[in-house]
Amino acid sequence: MYKHLLSFGHGYSAQALANRLLPVGWKISGTTRDKNKLPELGETGIEPYLWGDSGIEEAFSKATAVLISVGPNEEGDPVFLRYNKLFEKYAANLDWVGYLSTTGVYGDFNGQWVDEETPLNPQTKRGQLRLSAEQGWQSISDLPMHIFRLAGIYGPGRGPFSKVRSGTAKRIIKKGQVFSRIHVDDIAQVLLASLNAPNPRQVYNVCDNDPAPPQDVIGYAAELLGLPLPPIVNFDDADLSPMARSFYAENKKVDNTRIKLELGVTLLYPDYKAGLEAMLED
Repeated sequence: MYKHLLSFGHGYSAQALANRLLPVGWKISGTTRDKNKLPELGETGIEPYLWGDSGIEEAFSKATAVLISVGPNEEGDPVFLRYNKLFEKYAANLDWVGYLSTTGVYGDFNGQWVDEETPLNPQTKRGQLRLSAEQGWQSISDLPMHIFRLAGIYGPGRGPFSKVRSGTAKRIIKKGQVFSRIHVDDIAQVLLASLNAPNPRQVYNVCDNDPAPPQDVIGYAAELLGLPLPPIVNFDDADLSPMARSFYAENKKVDNTRIKLELGVTLLYPDYKAGLEAMLED
């Protein structure tokens, strides 16, 4: 059966999904804003398009599924603003549309649990923009939209090891603070499971089983490397960028029951320890 994924903003998570789809016969078209990345996409088996290319509509007309990995900006969601009419035009052709959102749409819950039914109350500008983007996509009638709220993403090339090795890592302590995480390979398997069993208008939290304090993750990375524990720094005294500091403004534990029960997903990396151990082995 013909399967064609159009991937808007084909980056880290989208390529992890592509690595699972290409071997089983999927055709994948992907967009990028960086013309220097076009050859790289082609080398990985992706039909590459520069953002705004006139050929994107033709790819859209042939697609059976669409993945949107582009984040919103102050003007809104770039894909929605530019291509919402195409989504309306070709909605009947699509079996599945996925939007990669963030658990930041929930806001702050003082370290308590949230699930997909929890009322949304983002306190950060980034979370508010994501919520507006979700609402925009959900407003298109007859679109088989699936929302995936991702926790902090890590995986090959994205982890604490380089900072620990270089001696720049710090164990930043903010009392009671926890973060949920997800390995990129587990994002891919959640998306694949949804592609194989579409449930339009559904929302999924995509995270592992173990919301954990950030200092524990840094400490475990140092332990795996056999290096001294990085120094402890109080959050109030930490030299953090405004973006990094904003992550600490919200504190919650994210429940992932739905991806297990509805999609039948068994996480490859159910906690940060399993994920870091596998990354170091690789």
